[in-house]
Amino acid sequence: MKVPKEELVAGLAQFNPWWRNESIADLPGWRRAAFRELHTWMTSPPAPRAVLLSGARQIGKTTLILQTVESLLRAGVPAANILYATFDHPLLKLAGIEAVLEAWREREPKVEGPEYLFLDEAQFIRDSGTWIKHQVDFRKDRRIAFTGSAMPLVDASQESGVGRWHTIRLTTLSFYEYLQIKKLSLPELPGLRSLRDLFDWTQSDFYRTSEAAAAYVGHFHEYLVRGGFPQTAQVDSINQAQRLLREDIIDKVLKRDMTAIFGVRRILDLEHTFLYLCMHDGGLLDMADLCANLQIKRPTAQNFIELLEATHLIYRLPPYGYGKDVLRGRFKIYLADAAIAPAVMLRGKAVIEDAAALGVATETAVFKHLFARYYSQNVRFSYWRGKKEHEVDLVAEVNGSTIPFEVKYRAQHTGLRELKGLIELCEQKHIARGYVVTKSLYDFGVMSGLPQPTAEDNKPPTQIMRIPAPLLCYWMGAMEITTEPEQD
Repeated sequence: MKVPKEELVAGLAQFNPWWRNESIADLPGWRRAAFRELHTWMTSPPAPRAVLLSGARQIGKTTLILQTVESLLRAGVPAANILYATFDHPLLKLAGIEAVLEAWREREPKVEGPEYLFLDEAQFIRDSGTWIKHQVDFRKDRRIAFTGSAMPLVDASQESGVGRWHTIRLTTLSFYEYLQIKKLSLPELPGLRSLRDLFDWTQSDFYRTSEAAAAYVGHFHEYLVRGGFPQTAQVDSINQAQRLLREDIIDKVLKRDMTAIFGVRRILDLEHTFLYLCMHDGGLLDMADLCANLQIKRPTAQNFIELLEATHLIYRLPPYGYGKDVLRGRFKIYLADAAIAPAVMLRGKAVIEDAAALGVATETAVFKHLFARYYSQNVRFSYWRGKKEHEVDLVAEVNGSTIPFEVKYRAQHTGLRELKGLIELCEQKHIARGYVVTKSLYDFGVMSGLPQPTAEDNKPPTQIMRIPAPLLCYWMGAMEITTEPEQD
């Protein structure tokens, strides 16, 4: 659609204050773990590719982009060669990408050096996948970063997009990042390079760390109900934070994005499907029960679930294995953040007082942290079910290793009788190390009494480490920032 150029130039000038030699307002001093990766791709790209920042709404993608812009300006990149444009804005959405670029160059003539294009909510650009592919192939003078809360182009243009963009998948804030933006003064915890380091600790190391971590538990529980969204994490009232989060998900994602991007018309059925998943967070998806309860047909429900995954509101985990085991099995569903379910249900702090709900929220948070930690390593997550309904909550397959995690967030001490599934899986697959995520800070350390293989078995002994959930989530977030992902 034809948009008056004067209006378009004026709109772009508002989004690009550096053209007027003005600083970027209200940028936080803290940076997400992904900043380092994005900055590297924009300054010294390992390959000629665009960068896709992919993730749910309100998790800090725009802030990350503007922090990168600020860093480029400080490094001496000419302001005229940097463009930020959000296609969530009606004026830019109507004008289209080519009109935006033309208005940019009328307002700011090109200066020698690369051009930097930061395109927010790029799913609203017409044929965005094809356009980005063309830019990467034929405009070597441009470095492009684009974001998407819902990116159909990733699937629709999968073949043409191969080798054209690098994806940085953003999750909500880790517990470590949450503590940083809250600027809390807490006892210092020892650093870890890898979870494997814990197997070399002495008993006194575990005791000292448990004592220091006592101050973290209350903040961890509040993190579970407040959520890892930067805006809501900083709101004083938990009820207000939950209302804001609910509005962002229900009103902006389900009612607006689903209609505008995917053409969904049965919004009420979609909302009911999402509410059903919120009530079954961390559980196996029973499609027959979902369809019967909501009175919708299976293909419709399947489509809704795929759309919710495309908008980064849920994760789906297949059963462990390959081939028929996966095809016949049911998916396990996790919400993108532990706070989503209590926010959608407006439960306030009630989750903390409900042992079962708190356990579910913790398992969701643990998965999110493990996903964020291992995602760049092409990890495959699944769950495992063995004999007599024995289960393991999470199995990560990364770098040729299989790493199982079982979440037991309850007051009771975790003994071997509660870990039959984990022990069975480790013995069956010859897994050297497994992890149990616990509640008590003193339910921490290497488990004893495990059955050991004989010399004839010719396999390594299994070690199982118990780790309190606040410490696991803290270390996963800290390691994401300070180290490269480990190989177990």
